[in-house]
Parts: sequence; structure tokens; C-alpha cells
Amino acid sequence: MINVDLRSLARLPNLNKLQKLELANNRISGGLEVLAEKCPNLTHLNPSGNKIKAFSALEALQNLKNLKNFDLFSCEITTLEDYRESIFELLQQITLLNGFDQEDNKAPDSGSEDDEDGDEDDEEEDETGPFEGYEEEEEEEEEEEDEDEAGSELGEGEEEVGLSYLMREEIQDEDDDDYVEEVEEEEGGGGKEEGEGE
Repeated sequence: MINVDLRSLARLPNLNKLQKLELANNRISGGLEVLAEKCPNLTHLNPSGNKIKAFSALEALQNLKNLKNFDLFSCEITTLEDYRESIFELLQQITLLNGFDQEDNKAPDSGSEDDEDGDEDDEEEDETGPFEGYEEEEEEEEEEEDEDEAGSELGEGEEEVGLSYLMREEIQDEDDDDYVEEVEEEEGGGGKEEGEGE
């Protein structure tokens, strides 16, 4: 729900399975306790660019026990002294704030956690799953098509060669006599014309 002029979460529906919620660039200043009630399984929350000014507005997020990744870019609270340390102390369940961990290391941690999970899933899928099988099926289909094409080309070629060979023989046998006769007629006719001309 990014940049939709949202001012309150009071009418948020129950989303028990939701893990990632993007609320950036709205006008929310408080009322975040609704998230613990309606979205108890959030792991990633991004209310960046909202009107969150005080730590007290974030206290209700302590009830989001699975929350690991929390973004507060461009909120007024980020101008407060030692805001990072205070938020890590307030929300002890989070591992990343604005993409950095508590020691101010950039987030290969969260990325790698997600990636590791994703990679494992991908590997499992690759070992047993649809991707390799799908490729194999495609290859088999291509091979079959190639074989069919090659077979049909050969078959057609053989028939054409056989037929044309037979046809040529017949044509030559029949046409040789006709051709000779025509030539003789032409030669005879030509002689007469020449004689007449003389």
C-alpha cells in the first residue's frame, strides 16, 4: 500500500498469513498496534516516508514477534539522536533496520537468509522438480521433431528420386521416336520451302 494517502490502519483486514507489508509514502503517524492484531506474522514492515515522530508510536510493534526487517527511511523519527540504538533496544526481535544490522553492517544478512532459503528451495526443485524435467521433455520433443522432419525429408526425397528416375526413362523412350520424327518432318518441310524459294 505504497503512496496511497493512507492515514490510518484502523480498517486493515485480518491478514494472518501476511509476512511483508509495504506502507511507504503515506501519512501514518500512529495506530500501529493494529498490525499486531491483524497481521501477527509480519517479518518485514516498511512504513518509510510516513509521519512517525516518536518511539512511543513504535512500541506496539514489540508484539510482532516474527518481525526481522524494519524500514523507517524518511520518517521524522530518524532525525532523533541515537534513533537506531533506541529502536534496536525497543524492538529487540528485529535484525535489520533500514537494511543494516545492529553493528551497522549492510544487509547481506537478511538478503543471505532469504537467498539461502530461496537457494535451498531452488536446489530442491532442481534436483527433483519441474525445471530439469521440463527441459528434458522439451529436448525429447525437439529430438522427436528433428527425427520426424529428417524421416519425412528422406522419405519424400527417395520417392521423388525413384519416381523421377522412372518418369525420365519412360519419357526418353517415348519421346526419342517422336523427337526424331518431328526433326525429320521439319527437315523435310524445310527442304521443300528452300526448293520452292529457289
